[in-house]
Amino acid sequence: MQTREVDAAAVQILLAAAVAAPSIHNTQPWRFGLDPGSRTIEVRIDRGRQLPMADPELRSQHVSVGAAVFNLRVAAGHLGWDPIVRLVPAADDPDLLATVQLAETAGGEQLPLSDLYGAVERRHTSRMPFTGRPVPDSIVTEMISSARAEGAHLEVPDIMATRRLLRLTAAAEVRNAGHPARTAEMRAWITAPGVDAAYGVPLTALDPKDASARIPVRDFTAALPAAQLPALRFERHAQVALLWTARDERDDWLRAGQALERVLLTATVYGVRTSMLHQAMEWPDLRSATAGSRQRCSPQLLIRFGYGPDGGRTPRASAIVVPGSASELESGGHHRGSGLAE
Repeated sequence: MQTREVDAAAVQILLAAAVAAPSIHNTQPWRFGLDPGSRTIEVRIDRGRQLPMADPELRSQHVSVGAAVFNLRVAAGHLGWDPIVRLVPAADDPDLLATVQLAETAGGEQLPLSDLYGAVERRHTSRMPFTGRPVPDSIVTEMISSARAEGAHLEVPDIMATRRLLRLTAAAEVRNAGHPARTAEMRAWITAPGVDAAYGVPLTALDPKDASARIPVRDFTAALPAAQLPALRFERHAQVALLWTARDERDDWLRAGQALERVLLTATVYGVRTSMLHQAMEWPDLRSATAGSRQRCSPQLLIRFGYGPDGGRTPRASAIVVPGSASELESGGHHRGSGLAE
């Protein structure tokens, strides 16, 4: 049987993987605790990193935390544990969003998800133009299956439906740009060159707008006009996928986050770049409109995918391990890809 101890090296691997997950505006809204006796990692929401304007219900924070939980599962499998996950396990502790128990397995067993571990570090958001070369149907089908395995749905629309989703995203981008409070909130999470910040989106990670205005990439530089980059011409026909769940409760948001990260890692394995178009999800009417005629559909995120260059590097929090029972942990280093709102 697997008898590996949850030592400092294992904790570092687990948490470095967890914080490599995407999060809205790179807020990294998670906290981790370890109960060594039961080999259980507690995953909590960090309400101090809330975005009251863009995410008043904390839906996006839950999706972000769900992505971190999935990376914990992948790293646990890589280390030889079978992760047992419970979502929102304590009604009297609303900040505790998940527990991940590191269960023993039979030696030599090929563990589920462990083959995705190598993609955790390589996965990052690319807001650059893609080539326009279509992603093969076989890869798209595997991405769809990845979402389904986590209790969510990933739908790849046809050209007309894609244009409709992009129009809704563009409408949200216009609203955001014309809303001073939202612009100020976004500006607060942009970090200047040379600033050693553990959170937020560095100016060096920002990428240009689409010169043809077909792809509504989030314009972080609108908050800082002096930092605006020259526009580039993006792909003529974007490939996008709508991630949605049948319900819209806290556990559904966490499942959506796990599905999101599984889809992104699957794409990364095949060399497919991804970015998130989250703007329409920040406005209730536009979020509802992205569902179209689907019944019992709660849209969670729009994913743009294709072939192209890497994205910019974003920071992560430094590693801190506090000794004792149910210790609170943070982990980090520098990883690429910063978030749902990119």
